[in-house]
Amino acid sequence: MQINSSGKSWAFVKQSSIIVKDQSDTPAGAIGIFDSGYGGLTVLSEIKALMPEYDYIYLGDNARAPYGNRSFESVYHFTLEAVEWFFDRGCHLVILACNTASAKALRTIQQLNLPAIDPLKRVLGVIRPTAEYVAESSHTNHIGILGTEGTIQSGSYELEIGKLHPSMTVTGEACPMWVPLVENREYNKPGADYFVKQHLDHLFQLDPHIDTIILGCTHYPLLMEKIKQYLPENVRVIAQGKYVAMSLSDYLQRHPEIEEKCTKNGTVHYFTTESPEKFTQLASLFLNEQIDTNKTIIEKV
Repeated sequence: MQINSSGKSWAFVKQSSIIVKDQSDTPAGAIGIFDSGYGGLTVLSEIKALMPEYDYIYLGDNARAPYGNRSFESVYHFTLEAVEWFFDRGCHLVILACNTASAKALRTIQQLNLPAIDPLKRVLGVIRPTAEYVAESSHTNHIGILGTEGTIQSGSYELEIGKLHPSMTVTGEACPMWVPLVENREYNKPGADYFVKQHLDHLFQLDPHIDTIILGCTHYPLLMEKIKQYLPENVRVIAQGKYVAMSLSDYLQRHPEIEEKCTKNGTVHYFTTESPEKFTQLASLFLNEQIDTNKTIIEKV
């Protein structure tokens, strides 16, 4: 029986091996960065800026994106496949740079899968690093979370913030149109204002005392200018990438047994499960550089 991050459970029969089909060579000690699509590139960008010496492999499961409205079981299966994909490539550490995957799959993978796969490997998420920081930002102890339906329904932010800061009140607002706005390049156009204002207004109707908002989706930093237009001046907005990068750097310092396995050639390899041409084109929204993308196919046997 599998247990997800919100305490729900389901029966699970493990599939057999995974076949990975691509032709690109990658370093055997790279840090894996996983997302359902493009949003995790905002996290990778901050990690690279802080720790440029390490090797990284980025995988976007674009063929099955978005994850935000999928069931716990589906997200768990897809994320476990991705984690095994990274491990097959020699990664010792994988970062789930996806809030939905972190919310719906991380805890189960950490507790039930890693001990069987390889207890010396590690999988980390993006929710706890953000939850650790939020106390430094808020004066009212009222926090707002903007995220996908899956992230908000999971209650993962309430759970993590509640563990670390029991006095805080956390209110979530699902914003299902925001990812399509970004990926269709509409995020900085007038049409986006309606959807941004609608969800911010509703969030403050639920709790007018909020003074800190966490962008609980890695796509949302691209909407930062729009978001700030409709917020009171005293409300702070937290984008995750910086804090995930800081947390990762701290983690590697505290765990030399993992750090010494990470190779340091300053390389990044990009993979997608869909069209590499499309991925390369849209990646320019998230990265200030041109990249080459490889296609990979992960199949259950």
